[in-house]
Amino acid sequence: MNQRRRGGSSRQLPIAPPLGGGRFLFILILVALAAIVLIGRITLLQVIDRPFLQSQGDARTLRHEVIPSHRGMITDRNGEPLAISTPVVTLWANPQELPSDGIQRVMLAQALGMSLDDLESRVARYENREFMYLRRQMTPEAAQRILDLRTPGVYQQREYKRYYPAGEVAAQLLGVTNVDDIGQEGLELAYQPFLAGHPGQRRVLKDRRGRLVRELGIISDAQPGGELSLAIDQRIQYMAYRELRAAVAENEADGGVLVTMDARTGEVLAMANLPSYNPNNRAGLDPRGLRNQALVDVFEPGSVMKPLAMAAILESGVVDRDVVVDTSPGWMRIDQFTIRDIRNYGELDLPGILEKSSNIGMSKLTLQLDDTTVWEKYNQLGFGQSPGTGFPGESTGSLPAPVRWSRSERAALSYGYGLSVSAIQLASAYTALANGGMRMPPSLLRLSEPPQGIPAIDPSVADDLLDILETSVGPNSGGRRARVEGYRVGGKTGTVRKTGLQGYAENAYRSVFAGIAPISDPRIVTVVMIDHPRAGQFYGGAVAAPVFSSVTGNALRLLDVPPDYEVE
Repeated sequence: MNQRRRGGSSRQLPIAPPLGGGRFLFILILVALAAIVLIGRITLLQVIDRPFLQSQGDARTLRHEVIPSHRGMITDRNGEPLAISTPVVTLWANPQELPSDGIQRVMLAQALGMSLDDLESRVARYENREFMYLRRQMTPEAAQRILDLRTPGVYQQREYKRYYPAGEVAAQLLGVTNVDDIGQEGLELAYQPFLAGHPGQRRVLKDRRGRLVRELGIISDAQPGGELSLAIDQRIQYMAYRELRAAVAENEADGGVLVTMDARTGEVLAMANLPSYNPNNRAGLDPRGLRNQALVDVFEPGSVMKPLAMAAILESGVVDRDVVVDTSPGWMRIDQFTIRDIRNYGELDLPGILEKSSNIGMSKLTLQLDDTTVWEKYNQLGFGQSPGTGFPGESTGSLPAPVRWSRSERAALSYGYGLSVSAIQLASAYTALANGGMRMPPSLLRLSEPPQGIPAIDPSVADDLLDILETSVGPNSGGRRARVEGYRVGGKTGTVRKTGLQGYAENAYRSVFAGIAPISDPRIVTVVMIDHPRAGQFYGGAVAAPVFSSVTGNALRLLDVPPDYEVE
């Protein structure tokens, strides 16, 4: 047994030989090198590459967001809003983050008011991008209902949307902005830099899904746009548009224009155009409604130019103020052209020539003058020149230079043919008659003080013509429908044949009236043009004069102008 114990005890486990000095040193060097590499890497990341890595990290978490600026408001002369910007919400999405779950997509599509197929096709188009619009310029309440679904990948963006309280009443004057709140037409375009303001910037912290975690500070504040105060009076504007629309409908016309101007300052108190459109809902927009015809379009004015041509005749000194002209037999031949009156008026004095609107009388007087006399007067009154309102696309009209004019061309100029004018130019010219010979340039903006007028007509001649214009709307005249109860008014009718591809059309006319009120102390000038009335009547006295009467009477009362006499 002792031997077995000895034999068993002799079996022992092998013992590893001790680590040699060379191997131990090798392992130690490896550990040291690893530590050195690790320390070097840490140093590289924390010291050398720190700015780059910090910027990359910030780029994925820190954002510089634009703070939208509030577009300036447009008001009428009394501070009533005509164009305002209201806060809205735009919803956008990251297509790569949108859920693939069909139920969530169906709920999102229904909330957006679109079909699932439309949503899927839109997501498919932008699947390789990180941004797409879902719905722009929603009310905050409607947008919140969609955000409450908490659909991954759907975000909001604060914006502003332009709203026009007056709707179609002043659409062509104000113009419109696009979906990015940038002016595209009218005064919105003309004063875009002034109205737009300057957006600001803020620094924010967002998570990897683009959600706001914390606002870190404002880099620069948003600067709101300036407020634009127009010359128009919203009360007169509404009334002018209403009366113009009624006249266009009653006479089955293609459209119409009305301009009411302050005779003392040139400020435009009303500017109505038809056809029009609703700038708040442009679905089914008629492109014709975009044009501000009062400033952009021109037309041959016809007989409304006769008082202005008569100013040139009286100032020339060639014709006595008490002259009598024989217009018999009601027609005359000049340069193989025949000039006619409606009938044979016989002998007419100067008031009679305007009251009867005699082309023969005006032609005979004009042909006694120098070749350029009437042209020079029209030039002084601003025809053939820019009105200077700053409105985009405003027309200069056409006043042909007096080079080799024939006698028939000189005669035609005196009764309003052979030139083209805009409604705003015509109204501005009539301020010279209403303002003692001083023409007031038109202004679409409210003026802080009356401007300096432009001398255009001799003051005594202007006063004489005011009295003559009053007789032109007398009880037995063609302009009698322009009369206003309680006020002395004056004006001139015009009926102009429209031009076509083959010259003057046979049965297409423009009906025009230009007038001043009150004659005792002129305050306003109004020009009315109805385009192509088809209901039977087409003379300016029958179609345009009643619009002048209604608008002028109401405007004088709104402006608290005292009446000239009591009305029973």
